[in-house]
Amino acid sequence: MSTIPAITMPGLTETPEAQPARPPRVAKPADKRGWWWGTGRRKTAVARVRMKPATDGKASFNIEAPNGKVKTVEVYFAEERDRNDCMAAFKAANVEGKFEVVAKVHGGGFMGQAGAIRLAIARALRDYDPSTETALRAAGFLTRDSREVERKKYGQAGARRRFQFSKR
Repeated sequence: MSTIPAITMPGLTETPEAQPARPPRVAKPADKRGWWWGTGRRKTAVARVRMKPATDGKASFNIEAPNGKVKTVEVYFAEERDRNDCMAAFKAANVEGKFEVVAKVHGGGFMGQAGAIRLAIARALRDYDPSTETALRAAGFLTRDSREVERKKYGQAGARRRFQFSKR
């Protein structure tokens, strides 16, 4: 039996581990007032989050609604699911209760706003401490969920639903 020679192509490596890894991310400096910023989007909701390490152990999480009223996360979100969604990035990075957070949200519903806040917090945490990126990415908190509502088409009852067909 003859052996088949291995085909090598220039520029391709045989093992995926041999490819160079992404260079390590460098922590971004805070703005002039000491805040780290993050923007998150989910469906039609947009959240702009600013956070800084808690002073004197006074961690807080406030949400500013479009009408200008500021509420705590417990008051703003009635569902436990939405409150947990907002805090999930802190749990994944293992830094619960160590930050002051102020979030401005608009658009969408409560569930979309909670998802937008989660993405914004994850991005701000990554900028604050790049070593948290692997945990946040493994949990899926740094990936933007791109699912949107499909638009309604003319001549149809909805995005995909047709009007009832009548033969006669």
